[in-house]
Amino acid sequence: MKLPHSPSHNTHTLPNGLRLIHEHSDSAVVYCGYVIKAGTRHEEEADSGMAHFIEHMSFKGTERRRSFHIANGLERVGGDLNAFTNKQETVYHATVLRNDFVRAAELLTDIVFRSTYPQHEIDREVEVICDEIDSYLDTPSELIFDEFESMVFAGSPLGRDILGSAERLRTYRTADALRFARKWYRPENAVFFVYGNLDFNKIVKTLEKQTHDLSDETGTNKPQALFIDTPASAFPPYSPQIRETHRDTHQAHVLIGARTFGGNDPHRFALLLLNNMLGGPGMNSRLNMSLREKAGLVYSVDAYLSSYPDTGLWNVYFGCDTGDVERCRRLVERELRRFIDNPLTPTQLAAAKKQLKGQVGISCDASESYALALGKTYAHYGIHRNVDDILQRIDEITAADVQQTAAKVYAPEQLSTLIYR
Repeated sequence: MKLPHSPSHNTHTLPNGLRLIHEHSDSAVVYCGYVIKAGTRHEEEADSGMAHFIEHMSFKGTERRRSFHIANGLERVGGDLNAFTNKQETVYHATVLRNDFVRAAELLTDIVFRSTYPQHEIDREVEVICDEIDSYLDTPSELIFDEFESMVFAGSPLGRDILGSAERLRTYRTADALRFARKWYRPENAVFFVYGNLDFNKIVKTLEKQTHDLSDETGTNKPQALFIDTPASAFPPYSPQIRETHRDTHQAHVLIGARTFGGNDPHRFALLLLNNMLGGPGMNSRLNMSLREKAGLVYSVDAYLSSYPDTGLWNVYFGCDTGDVERCRRLVERELRRFIDNPLTPTQLAAAKKQLKGQVGISCDASESYALALGKTYAHYGIHRNVDDILQRIDEITAADVQQTAAKVYAPEQLSTLIYR
């Protein structure tokens, strides 16, 4: 039976529960992959670091392939195979020419659902991960972000770092990896995404063939619920705090921020606009103009916004001379206060919207990033990432929306601060 076709995107759910989403592009290159809803937040305390560990080990052998064959599976045709883990999911993705799509889909399905995690490979790869941890610990400008998140989400799995500890990783065995994978690496807990010039019926038939032997029967190991259904009240109450840690570094590193609302909250677009004005990638961001261009106190200052389905995090980062920390903090707090106290003028609001919409439009030209966002949005929210809708929601933001959101998120009593110096 021929499936219905949409001019914008196509979706389908296989009998085993695997969801598919496809969006057409005119390029000869296809971007595809699996989003597995198995990130750091899905780990038990005893399994800390397991999601990232599994990502590494999935390339080390399957029921059909050894690690050498996995490494060469797409490279021999000029393709690329990669993966990453974060707090919310693990993603395995490939980039190939359209004629090699079936090859990519078969390889991705094999490493995601049929990895065997052989112990001799674990013993070798765990030391690679431990080296990654050591490198990370030697980089305070990166380490500070995880420590800050552990403050803001204290008592929650979101407060744990992705890599885990070397001591814990060295205790993991094949049986531990299989236990975690059998619980979370299941068709009904995954989305397969495709962005490319392919017939959707071919995509469906390919995935039906590759996953026909995978069942959605999970028994006691079935994931209990999607996190999209988890209320924010499930988190321990947020308690703002200020912490300073001594680090033997040439400059101080500082984060200021707070817990905020999740990706389903209607205020997220006003916060996105606020964040872009405050410390987005543009050289004209308020923090860049204040701390760098006018005061000459920092090389870079940026504002970040991380959204999960049920909660979120925003923060401001800057690095400066140790003696300039207090002055920089005062300047950051002054910019936050300006958003709270002063509504944007019509000219300011229009300019901010135009800049953000331009950035969104340009980002869509980065095909791999667009494809990954396509898969992740469908996995966690069950919707197609409609760029026109995003642009419309930006257009609908009012000055009152911006000021009310600033008052809620940027309020001084909500701010946590972490300083390395």
